[in-house]
Amino acid sequence: MTGRLWGLGVGPGDPELVTLKAYRLLRRADVVAWFAATARESNARRAVAVHLRPGQDELPLIYPVTTEQLPAHVSYEALLVKFYDEAAARIGAVLDTGRDVAVLCEGDPLFYGSYMYLHNRLAGYYEHEVVPGVPSMLAGAAVLGAPLVSLNEVLSVLSGVLPAEELHRRLLGADAVVIMKLGRNLSKVRDCVERAGLLPRAWYVERATMDAQRVLPLADADPTEAPYFSLVVIPSATAPQR
Repeated sequence: MTGRLWGLGVGPGDPELVTLKAYRLLRRADVVAWFAATARESNARRAVAVHLRPGQDELPLIYPVTTEQLPAHVSYEALLVKFYDEAAARIGAVLDTGRDVAVLCEGDPLFYGSYMYLHNRLAGYYEHEVVPGVPSMLAGAAVLGAPLVSLNEVLSVLSGVLPAEELHRRLLGADAVVIMKLGRNLSKVRDCVERAGLLPRAWYVERATMDAQRVLPLADADPTEAPYFSLVVIPSATAPQR
């Protein structure tokens, strides 16, 4: 009999925002797998470190590349496809021994979550369950203390990786917006927000719910670069603002 696969959303970083269900399955798991960049601590593991059983088996999944510049002949997409294929094979080998594996994922597993790439490769072969987590965009709105959407407004969730003109087009006429995947795209994102006339109510939120949390107007943020755990929040235009 094969083991069970659990994709656990562990929330935006605060250990107290791990759900009771994620905690229960985490403690039951024979093996806990987590993603991390080379020579860096796993953000997902850090969020649950206080909840792990002493001596619990762990399976690190180390990305071959994250946001660094690559030579022109190297394909970022090809490297990641190979990485997820190999990671799925490693987890499958554990599941085949009958051991249950919990894969940790920051925020929610199926909302820009790394777990989804393993899920697509493994869910057709093993018993599985996905446990939703608190998404970073909701944590961002919470620490900002401003309603995200109100009444009949529409929330747009955009990627900062989008080309500038596409990002600008999607911002025009938007009610409320969250822009994720900032990194080196922050300067471009700020310019697009300003061109769309949304800068006066746009906020930069960094590491929401973590100890190093920062919240400031987007106009005041350093445009050179933003960490992975950062986003732009443009909250409701009709609800009361801070």
